[in-house]
Amino acid sequence: MTQTPRSSGAPPVTGAPPVPAVPPQQGRPAPAVPIEPPAPPRRTAFAEGADRLRAAATTEPGRLRAIGALLAALVVAFGAVTAWQLTDRAAAADDVLTSSQPLSSDAADIYRSLADANTAATGGYLAGLQEKPATRERYEADIRTAASKLVTAAANSDPGSESAKIIARLNDLLPVYKGLVETARANNRQGYPVGGAYLRTADDTMQRQMLPAAERLYQNENGRLRADYADAKSFPWLAALLGLAALAALGWAQRRMYLRTNRVLNRGLVTASAATAVVLLWLVVGHTVARAGLTSSYDHGVRSLDVLHDARIASLTARSDENLVLVSRGAETKTVDGKVVDAFDAGYDKEIDRLAAALAKAKQLADDDAGRKPVADADTAVKQWRQRHALARADNDSGNYQAARDRVIGASKDPTSVCFDSVDAALKTALAHEQDEFKRAARDGRGALTGLPAGAALLAVLGAAGAVGGIGRRLSEYR
Repeated sequence: MTQTPRSSGAPPVTGAPPVPAVPPQQGRPAPAVPIEPPAPPRRTAFAEGADRLRAAATTEPGRLRAIGALLAALVVAFGAVTAWQLTDRAAAADDVLTSSQPLSSDAADIYRSLADANTAATGGYLAGLQEKPATRERYEADIRTAASKLVTAAANSDPGSESAKIIARLNDLLPVYKGLVETARANNRQGYPVGGAYLRTADDTMQRQMLPAAERLYQNENGRLRADYADAKSFPWLAALLGLAALAALGWAQRRMYLRTNRVLNRGLVTASAATAVVLLWLVVGHTVARAGLTSSYDHGVRSLDVLHDARIASLTARSDENLVLVSRGAETKTVDGKVVDAFDAGYDKEIDRLAAALAKAKQLADDDAGRKPVADADTAVKQWRQRHALARADNDSGNYQAARDRVIGASKDPTSVCFDSVDAALKTALAHEQDEFKRAARDGRGALTGLPAGAALLAVLGAAGAVGGIGRRLSEYR
């Protein structure tokens, strides 16, 4: 038996040479693993939308949509700004008519009532036991009018404002003044000379504190009136410029469409152009008419009223000084041109000159016979007043106090009181006429703006719809 020999070595391989073993080598890096590039950042919806819009704008339908949106925005903006600006001007014009001018007149009435009450108080003091009931009633009516007008002014003034402080001050001083007048009257009726001192103190309170405060209130209200006039008369430039821009854009769009389609008119764009043109024309004409009416109300109303108020105040102050000449009997003096004269006599001369100058100016401002006639009547009465006052002054200077008193308070044949009453009545008539002139012109000015804000907004919506519809009609041809 044959046995296969055993060996621990591998059997020989036939047909292939042996592969030599490669010893490990140091210093050579391992092969690199390829790295994938990072993914691009994700774009925002806004950026993608912008790209789409840019792409759409390169096509004619995209351009048309952009043009339509621009035209509609311009027309709507024009209508909105027009409605906003004209609403403000209409409100200011309404304030001129119903608020600031009446309040200005109320402030003037406060001054006039206080000055007239002072005049009536001095006149009643001079009359003494012979004081007429009408004089006393006039004084009481003036005090009531001043108190009532102060309540109205307080209700329409801003809390903490200068006007509110002035009104509070006048409300504090009014009972003080009344108390002094009543004390003077009571002493005078009992024959006590101290009554004259109380009356001079009352007059000093009126002349140095109350009337200057009332004048400041009048100036403040006049300032508010002028501000309302300025707001109402200012031209709405922003609305007008937007209207011109909208018309220019609509004209350009129609010309562009004509060059591309040879169609002369586009109904929608024509409608938008017509609506815009109507609003713009209405804006210019309406505001021009309103401005003319408001200017007329100021030139022929407010200016005349201011001058007539000044004339009436000068008349009342002159009358009060004329009475106080006889009440003080030389107790109050001042130096004029190096000469010592009675302070109230000098005050009368100053106020009567101021009255004459105001009447001359009022006559120039009056624009019709109805306004000139009462001013001329007042001027005639002032001339007579000067002549009669000169006679009363001569009597007083010569020591004939009783004759001077009679020439002033009405016991003589031709007293100065008649002249003063004639001047006051004529000025009252002139004031009523000029107040009517103001109201008529101011109503015309305010009326020119009636309906314009709402009409502008409505026509702007119609114009925007027309622009969108006209562009949409052209877009439908691409579908």
